[in-house]
Amino acid sequence: MAKEPEEKKEIPETPEETAAEETAEAAEPETFTVTKEQMEKMEAVAKELSEQQDKFLRLAAEYDNYRKRTAKEKENIYADAKIETLTAMLPVYDNLERALAQFGDDDSPHRKGVEMIFTQFKESLSRLGVSPIDAVGQPFDPEKHNAVMHIEDDAVGENTVVEVLQQGFTLGDKVLRFAIVKVAN
Repeated sequence: MAKEPEEKKEIPETPEETAAEETAEAAEPETFTVTKEQMEKMEAVAKELSEQQDKFLRLAAEYDNYRKRTAKEKENIYADAKIETLTAMLPVYDNLERALAQFGDDDSPHRKGVEMIFTQFKESLSRLGVSPIDAVGQPFDPEKHNAVMHIEDDAVGENTVVEVLQQGFTLGDKVLRFAIVKVAN
């Protein structure tokens, strides 16, 4: 029997030679042949990818707008509830003010008790951001005042508030209740 010649395999001698051979192979540019059909498929895939990216960006923007809109709505609901609550408390202020006006004696323990309650109530309103509208001596402002009476008084300038019949209040820049005033002509 004849012996078949053995195929000789090249075995690199060192790891440096192996790395050099791999670098040489990697340096050779690979060329691909693409058919027209494959090119059309790649273009269709690229177009689909572009459409999906566009949909994703639109969805992300829509979600961001939704998040901002709901946060703003939540703030408005809170502000409206606060205004509604504070407006409902203003008649208590009026009644305490009337109660103080009825007491003639400054040493009365009832007057002192009502004064303490009234002071505490005003401080509570102040902590919540409610401030009274300063009206006496100020020019009439239809955005803050509601004129219900007019008087002729030459000592006071024209369209000047001379008396507050019911105190008005603001919360920040919003008017909770207009001041009901008497104005000089």
